[in-house]
Formats: sequence, C-alpha cells, structure tokens
Amino acid sequence: MEADMKELAAELARCGNALLALSKAVSGGKPETTVPAEAVPLEKVRAVLADKSRLGHTAEVKALLQKHGAAKLSEVDPTEYAALLAEAEVLK
Repeated sequence: MEADMKELAAELARCGNALLALSKAVSGGKPETTVPAEAVPLEKVRAVLADKSRLGHTAEVKALLQKHGAAKLSEVDPTEYAALLAEAEVLK
C-alpha cells in the first residue's frame, strides 16, 4: 500500500509538471516552477496527524501545525507537508 501511495504521488507530480508546462506554453512563456517529484499528499499527512491525535498527542499535533504557521491542516502550505509529516512521525 505504501508503494502504491509513493507511485501515486510521483504520478501526480508528473501530471503537475505537465500542466505547468502546458500553461506556460499556452501563455507564451516557459515553465518557471515544477512540482517536487517527492510531493507528499495531503491525505497522508492528515492520516498520520489524526492517528497521532488518537494516540493522545493532540497538543503536540496542534503545536506542529502552529510551528508551520497554521491553526489547522488545511491552512498549511503544501510545501511544508514533508517537514510536517517527518516531525509528526517521530511522536511516540
């Protein structure tokens, strides 16, 4: 299942890059940004944070969200997902 999620994330990144390139081509420019190949999906971050909260780490989860400039996960910048996930996964 984890391999499937990694494959899905990689495919989504490829699609994102293709859409950026198409957008720039249509507008007459060149692609300036790309989606990271190792993008972390929101659903994975949400699942890990929910699990940690259920295990009694609600205060720590809230502190992590605040550290990343948000009161709730939907306010976190997607570029912060990988760091947030890494920090949440070490909670025991």
